[in-house]
Amino acid sequence: MSGEDAIDALRTRAGGKADEGALLALFDEAVAWLVARGQTGQWGSEPFSQRPDMRDRVRRLATSGGLWIAERDGEPVGALVVGAAPDYVAPAERPEVYVTLLLTSRRLAGARIGDGLVELAVRLARAQRVEQLRVDCWAGAPGLVRWYEQVGFERSGMFDLGGWRGQLFTMRLT
Repeated sequence: MSGEDAIDALRTRAGGKADEGALLALFDEAVAWLVARGQTGQWGSEPFSQRPDMRDRVRRLATSGGLWIAERDGEPVGALVVGAAPDYVAPAERPEVYVTLLLTSRRLAGARIGDGLVELAVRLARAQRVEQLRVDCWAGAPGLVRWYEQVGFERSGMFDLGGWRGQLFTMRLT
């Protein structure tokens, strides 16, 4: 399957509370993948489903009103949450949409699910007629930082949350 076909094979739909379990499963899969690579600095080493604080976080994401689920053959394989910027980043200088979550199945790494979700975020932001899209990620993952740059974001700042270093990115839409 070519890259374009992989994106075309995705179905995206608005998500909600009923998708909490799917989100937890995607997070648990990602944590296991990160642990296997010795990258526990991003989300720790314990599955989100076993952590009450993270189950609460997932519940908030699922009910935020900005959740989108990517499916392939009816199976959730990715999630996107868009909305307002979190308090831990500097306020935007331009009207924006903020990607508060972009998560894909690690079993399907390389299938361009993330690319498709970024394209969806751009479409959603343009529909709101904002000037930029922002996102952040763990700065300790050079491959992830490079990927955000490859899909059109530019590094626009750093932040520290009690020792957790984050990389901020911006994509200008105008």
